[in-house]
Amino acid sequence: MVLRVRTLSREEHVAFIEERAAEKNAATSVSFLQCPSWGDLKTDWRAESVGWVDEGSGRVVGAGLVLYRDLPIPKRDKLPVLRRSLAYLPEGPILDLTEPEAGQALKALLKHLRKQRAFTVKMGPQLVSRRWNAETLKKAIADTESAKGGVRLKDIKPDFEDPAALRVIEALRATGWSRKESDGAGFGDFQPRYVFQLRLVDDAGEPRALDDVQKGFNQLWRRNIKKAEKNGVEVTVGGYDDLPEFHKLYEVTAHRDHFTPRPLAYFQRMWKAMEAEDPRRLRLYLARHEGELLAATTLVTVGDHAWYSYGASADHKRELRPSNAVQWRMLSDSHAAGCKVYDLRGISDTLDPEDHLFGLIQFKLGTGGQAVEYLGEWDYPLNPLLHRAFELYMARR
Repeated sequence: MVLRVRTLSREEHVAFIEERAAEKNAATSVSFLQCPSWGDLKTDWRAESVGWVDEGSGRVVGAGLVLYRDLPIPKRDKLPVLRRSLAYLPEGPILDLTEPEAGQALKALLKHLRKQRAFTVKMGPQLVSRRWNAETLKKAIADTESAKGGVRLKDIKPDFEDPAALRVIEALRATGWSRKESDGAGFGDFQPRYVFQLRLVDDAGEPRALDDVQKGFNQLWRRNIKKAEKNGVEVTVGGYDDLPEFHKLYEVTAHRDHFTPRPLAYFQRMWKAMEAEDPRRLRLYLARHEGELLAATTLVTVGDHAWYSYGASADHKRELRPSNAVQWRMLSDSHAAGCKVYDLRGISDTLDPEDHLFGLIQFKLGTGGQAVEYLGEWDYPLNPLLHRAFELYMARR
């Protein structure tokens, strides 16, 4: 198979995503960050849909959303107007890197991006390399507490390790790609390498009964779900007009957790872009008690993979457990829709209860799911000098 890379139309890109998402034995899930709608949302980047085409048949066999960010040039520097860009494929490309043609495919991608005046390429393939089950994690945490020392996921023997993924890592390094290693937090430099997922199917790919899924929760989670129901917490699916109310609660959360909130306009653009692409792509969940909004979340779905995306909760009435209630409703709806994976997104790799990032995994561990390690984000410098300059710029920010 001889592959070439060309720009895809939005229709071709979406059609390929739908085709890949429908495959029962696809090597990887299709991330919502690889959908054209994500490019519509990132207004401070330029977006291009690219595709790998089999020259023999003309069939699209791979695709990717590329986001271009121009190299920052200080205003005081009177340099020629030569646009050079970082080319970024967030949680992509949608391409099986375990196939023999993968090396040729990546070379074709680099050739295309060089023509687009990219100075460096960053990608984050969604290929799982390792998994750790809940029981393994709980034991490691207990050992950490007794030993009073820090432990990280990379130090623990995984319950699953994919030899094919490890070969891909070796091949990438051998062909000039490099990966930024953990700085201690366990996150990738743009998107997290470690996430927490709950599988809604068994090892044979058959749907698990919803009762069995809940039985995998720890006692605290099950009790909190029942407590929310008993106390009259009601979870409903909202719409575009409910976004301002969600955003007010989101700002409360941002103030409490010390992060900078995105503006309401960001979520409104997200809703319009994703709904135009697929009415099932984005949903808003609202947990109320006696009419008062106490928790709200967004859920994104592509094919059989559902992601908990953004969450917000009030400072008061937390004892009613609205956050557990809204998570259970999202998970139940994902199960009813035939999803195989309910994804709670990023975690740190720390299992040390004394670490300030431990709470990221502690809450999610209660679902009885798995910690998952992807390949991480990989860089290829098309212009080593500009690549190094960009790294220095990012380090100073």
